[in-house]
Amino acid sequence: MNLLTKNVGVKDKMARIGIGGLLILLTATGSIGPWGLIGLLPLITGLMGTCPAYTLLGIHTGDKSESAAG
Repeated sequence: MNLLTKNVGVKDKMARIGIGGLLILLTATGSIGPWGLIGLLPLITGLMGTCPAYTLLGIHTGDKSESAAG
């Protein structure tokens, strides 16, 4: 089982990057506490296009052409 298999689709990537970036931005501006650094997790998985938890659970949010290319 390869935990770095591309399994995050385009819409999922955009959501992860947006939410992760927002949490980090809110933390940096002091709007929320340091717990907002948890935004690093969705940001990194969105940028990499892979989610180890998805692999363990057998989830793939991309379309079939993405899985063949990745």
